[in-house]
Amino acid sequence: MELPFAEPYKIKMVESIRQSTRDEREGWIKNAGYNVFNLSSDHVYVDLLTDSGTGAMSDRQWSAMMVGDESYAGASSYYKLQEAVSGITGFPLFLPTHQGRAAENVLFSTLVKDGDIVPGNSHFDTTKGHIEFRRAKAVDCTIDEAFDPDVIHPFKGNIDLSKLEDVLKGHPTEKIPFIIVTLTCNSTGGQPVSMENLRQVRNLADRYGIPVVFDAARFAENSYFIKQREEGYAEKSIREIVLEMFSLADAMTMSCKKDGIVNMGGLIGFRDRDLFNRASAYNILFEGYITYGGMSGRDMNALARGLEEGTEFSYLQCRIGQVAYLGNKLKEFGVPLIEPFGGHAIFIDAKSFLPWIPKEEFIAQTLVVELYREAGVRSTEIGTLLADRDPVSRGNRYPELELLRLAIPRRVYTNNHMDVVAVAFKNILDRRKGIKKGYRIVKEAPIMRHFTVELERIP
Repeated sequence: MELPFAEPYKIKMVESIRQSTRDEREGWIKNAGYNVFNLSSDHVYVDLLTDSGTGAMSDRQWSAMMVGDESYAGASSYYKLQEAVSGITGFPLFLPTHQGRAAENVLFSTLVKDGDIVPGNSHFDTTKGHIEFRRAKAVDCTIDEAFDPDVIHPFKGNIDLSKLEDVLKGHPTEKIPFIIVTLTCNSTGGQPVSMENLRQVRNLADRYGIPVVFDAARFAENSYFIKQREEGYAEKSIREIVLEMFSLADAMTMSCKKDGIVNMGGLIGFRDRDLFNRASAYNILFEGYITYGGMSGRDMNALARGLEEGTEFSYLQCRIGQVAYLGNKLKEFGVPLIEPFGGHAIFIDAKSFLPWIPKEEFIAQTLVVELYREAGVRSTEIGTLLADRDPVSRGNRYPELELLRLAIPRRVYTNNHMDVVAVAFKNILDRRKGIKKGYRIVKEAPIMRHFTVELERIP
């Protein structure tokens, strides 16, 4: 008999969590304005709000922190991280930042101007926020299959080359600072981009003289899917795939809180020395000196080790396997979701789950609240709240997909916790006819409102 799969690690420390009562959760979510971002973590049982900075570091990462060099300039920790970044990604130049949106802030301050057009594949929320904050426009060029929950496509994160070329043809080159490719594509369900598509985007960009930038927060997970799904890559190592993938980009931003498996950190990778020099001025202004950029020496040490661990096949097989475990459990119960399953999360199709809730009443957020009420599980809305308002008309933007995201932290929960989440959805599915109304906004910020919005139930 073949031995069953087991995690490639053992547990040596635990953190206690408490299951609350339904009455407690009813009060807590109401006081939070029906926004799970406003909840205290003590009031959450299984926290699937995000996989960003919520992973469990290894013993080797913790030991690396103990020898962090906290020198202001030229710390040895910086050079350890430099070696890891160049060795794993192939980028010869990099700037550390305190997290991914900070990396975007530095790079976009250097490149994006008022009136610019930035095409890409379903830009992440902070990416779009940084673009629109600078009075530029993000144009989504993702393939149509990404927006059809019933279509099975191995690389739903791919860019539609015809859509992209229409953008490149329709605007002056000087108004397109770069093409951005998100790996994996979070907003369409954590879906990967194929190597062939990256190569085609690179070729098209070269024809028009436009740089290519990767949003590489989940680059290792994208590489795993290439190895598993794309012809010609089954025998290649994750590190080989990573190097080939990054060779197709001029620059990259990374929230290292994802595939770097650290609690805080980010970076920007460069090939061009002039761009590095120009961005360095903003890094010093916004983040810190260029050899620490908002990160402590111990954090840089942990990240250097985390980049190595995050590109190990056994780790990725276990991590993405747990995501699939939850997806299969939900599928058995008849919960409508996006397939194939993504790399870091399972995405529930809220429109199919609650088809009678009007889009104006925030369908996915309604389901987010129900999940918390049912079992104390915190998730995230990837729908109308996150889509925000149109910067010109100020009307709500209604995306094609209304999704609830279950983002699984790395090396944190067991499959027993995934079973709790799956059964919670089964219970909601059984009683969903009783969910008649959604929510309306009481208070919102002018941009990126989903983080702090306050809502009330519609009677």
